[in-house]
Formats: sequence, C-alpha cells, structure tokens
Amino acid sequence: MDKNHLAAPLRFARCFVLAMSLAFANHIEAAGLLSNPGFESDTNNQNQSLLGWQAFGPNNYNESDATQAHGGTNYYKVYQAFNGATNYTGIYQDYISGPGATYSADGWAYTSVNDILAGQNMAWLEVTFRDVNGDILALYRSAVITTNTVGTGAFQKSHWNNLPVTNQYDPVSFQITNTVSTLIAPVGTIYLRYQIILQGDPHNANGSVYFDDLNLAQTGNAPYGNMNIVWTDEFSGTNINTNIWTYDLGGGGWGNAELEYYTNRLNNAFVTNGVLHIVARQESIGGASYTSARIKSQGLFSCRYGRIEWRAKMPQGVGCWPALWLLGTNITSVNWPGCGEIDVVENNGDNPWFAQGSLHSGSDSTAIYNFIDGASITNFHTYTIDWMTNAILFYIDGHLYQTQTSWSSSVGTYPYPFNQPFFLLMNFAIGGNYVGNPSTGVINSGTTFPAEIQVDYVRIYSLTDPFRIAVKQNGSTFLLTWPTNIVCRVQAQTNLLSAGIGSGWSQIATSTNQMQITPATGSGYFRLVSP
Repeated sequence: MDKNHLAAPLRFARCFVLAMSLAFANHIEAAGLLSNPGFESDTNNQNQSLLGWQAFGPNNYNESDATQAHGGTNYYKVYQAFNGATNYTGIYQDYISGPGATYSADGWAYTSVNDILAGQNMAWLEVTFRDVNGDILALYRSAVITTNTVGTGAFQKSHWNNLPVTNQYDPVSFQITNTVSTLIAPVGTIYLRYQIILQGDPHNANGSVYFDDLNLAQTGNAPYGNMNIVWTDEFSGTNINTNIWTYDLGGGGWGNAELEYYTNRLNNAFVTNGVLHIVARQESIGGASYTSARIKSQGLFSCRYGRIEWRAKMPQGVGCWPALWLLGTNITSVNWPGCGEIDVVENNGDNPWFAQGSLHSGSDSTAIYNFIDGASITNFHTYTIDWMTNAILFYIDGHLYQTQTSWSSSVGTYPYPFNQPFFLLMNFAIGGNYVGNPSTGVINSGTTFPAEIQVDYVRIYSLTDPFRIAVKQNGSTFLLTWPTNIVCRVQAQTNLLSAGIGSGWSQIATSTNQMQITPATGSGYFRLVSP
C-alpha cells in the first residue's frame, strides 16, 4: 500500500521555533504516465494500431520501421484530412488529476524531406487540464511546427526534434501568455489530456509529421491535489470490519442465473497481511455447486459523490465473475434498477484482458478497457470513478476510458438515481448470464479452485482543506492542528524529552485533530500520513 506523507518539520531550541514549509505535498512519484508512449505495445501479442490512444480525424497511423523510429521499431504518423477546410487530426490520452498537481511533458517529432510539412499545415503537442464536463481550464503547448519553422534552427527536417511542452496559452483566446517549466493543474481540475494535433489547411497542402517516445511525468505535488482521503478501509487488521461490512447470504441465482451460494465463513472471506480475500470454492451447499462471498456496506456506510477507488486483483477462469460496485440505498423501496447501480469494475474471467465499467438505472451505459503489454485483470490495478452531480468518469490505473454525463430512469428524472446515497459491494459470482452461462462441467474443467479476489484497499477522496499541519505558539507551548475530515494520523521524529518520544518516526496517539507540545532542548519533525 502506498502511503501519502506530509512532513511538517519543526525545530525547537528551548523557546525558539523554526517552522519549515508546512505545506509540503503528498510525495507520490508517478513518472511516465502515458500508456504506449512509443507505439510499441500490443494486446495479447496481436498487432493493433495505436493502443492506449484515442484518435480523431482520418489519417492516424502506427508505422513500423526501426531505421526511421526515434526509439524501438514503431512511431506515429499523422497528416491532414484533405477536405477543403481547416481540419484537425491526432491522438490523445486522458489521465486522472487534481488541483495543484504538477507535470512536465515533451515528445519527439520529425518531418521528412520526402514528405515535408507544407502549406499552412501545422502540428504540436498539447496538455490541457479539464473539469468534469471536459471544459479546458488551462492550456499548454509545445512550439508549433510550421513551414516557417521546418528547416530552421528551431526544427530540423529529416531529423528527430525534441518538443518540450512549455508555452502557456489563454484557453479562450488561444494566445501565448507565458513560458513555463512546470504545468500546473488549476482549481476545478479532474483530469488532464495529453494530445498530438495536426491542423490541416483548407488548401489540401501535403506533408506528414512523425511522433515518437512521448512523455508525461508527475513532477512534484500529489496527482490528486487537494482531493484527499475522507474514508478508507485498508484491511490492515486481522478481521473484516463488521462496523463497515456485512454479508449477503444464500443462493438462488441472484437474478442472474449464478451458481454460487454466498456465505459469511472465513474460508470464503477473510483479511490477512493487509489484503481482503474473497474466495470461491468448488463445494456444494444449499443446492449450489460453489461457495463464495458477497460483502456490502448496506445499512452501515453509504456515500454520495466523490472519487471512489479500489486497488484489487481478480481471478482468471471460466465462469469467474468478480465485481466491485455500488447500489442505491433506496433499493428496498424502489427495487433494482430504479435504485441505480454503478459497476466500478467487473470481468468475465474467461477473458482476463479486459475490464468493464457500467451504469444501470433502467437505461444502461457501459465501456470496456483493454489491457496491454501482458497486463490483465489478474494483476493488481487501481479502479476509480469520479462521481459528480452531473457526470461519472471511469479510470483504470489513472487512465480515463469512459465518461457518462446523461442517463435516464423510469423512477425519477435526471440526475436521478445517481444523486442519491449508494452503498458499496464486493462479490465473486460463479457462472451466470454475464459470463455466458457455462455449465458446471465447463467451469470445473476451465477453472482452478479455490479462486479469489484480493482487495488491497477501498478509498474515497473528496475536496478538503489543505493536507497540512498548522502551528500556533502560546508562550512556551505549541498547538499543532490538522483537518478533521481527512483520514490521516500524525507522526513525529524528535528528541523532545517532555513528550517522551524517541528517535525515528513514531505514531502519536491522539483522539482529536490537535496536540499540544511543550518542547525541551532539542529538535522535532512532525508529519501527517494518509491513509
């Protein structure tokens, strides 16, 4: 489990205090955020074009030529639409972010003397920070490749040229306002977009541009900015927390022709070494051929809106149907699907190379994420939704792959039902409609039992007060305070004798969000740790 740290160092020398940078950011390194930045990736060893990228416009190509590529064997080639009007062609990726997060970005570009960019065509790299509706809040671009810059010192033809994204633009007037070394996510940021754009002129001028070895990197502040953890289960104890979780029990197909019988036994659900295990077994109980567990927070915990995140790995096998999801708390009064359902992730274990996220409310909305480079559902991945008043966004490992902004229901009007509280569920079904209703014989020959879901954590983030320690001096004492609505704890590294704290980072037991210190001779460092 990753730990987000905020250090607030304080040095004490009897009655003297030096407060050093009380607004440190969570230290999370996330270099190389782009998927398939060099265009070398494939899915299940089958060559496909531009994996991990979304394309717009007609002429986007994954070219293979080891002598031509900047690195590896492949590169991206783009040229205009030839439609007699100003047109745009390119590719992009969207990545999860938050206010205050900082990045750097660049890439390599090439235009050949044999197919040199001509006329009024132009191309560039671009990073935009966007709100939940996709509106641009901040805009950064590289130098623009034009016929005036090709062949000059700024951009050599038939030569790979590095393009750092350093020019800040006004997102309304599209005029350069500044040159920067750091790209900063402004207030309201939910995600960022890295893209390549070729603007084709209306005169159908020729010329193509190649791109390769692209880069988007986290440089400093936490990727979620001032969106902090306000609720979590890290499964750090020795038992499932019954103050949060309860069980659905029994069989009968659960409305989907499933073949398992859900229990609350320890051999179907348990916690060990910081991980929740939900285990399916081949055994007969209650007329069912398998046992498993379905854990839920119904009646104990619910939420409405926020960034909800699971880190989990799931099983491969015929008939395996793992799911991490949410249901409306009013299901007992309006039933399903009127209550609404958010499937953060589910999978048909017969095909571990994809994950699916969906909304159900009477109308269904869904999308599929395809893993690349040998990754699959059987590896640990982070599955996240941003749930807002008018949109729900789906991510895997930070990559945005689905945005839903409209839905309908026979029970209420938009934005119902996704403006109501929901509770959390985690379950492992065997068989059923979603996985194609395989027989028990087919399942038993294609699946190794026991099989299990492993869940590292469940976290909910929200916009909060800054994640930092505040210090107030009153004579010879110091009062440390921190936000009440963030899941965090304070640690110290100090030789403050009156506090009874030794060397190294030590956990400070507090029942509130504050502590008072009367320092002796020495020095002390304090930090917040989340979760």
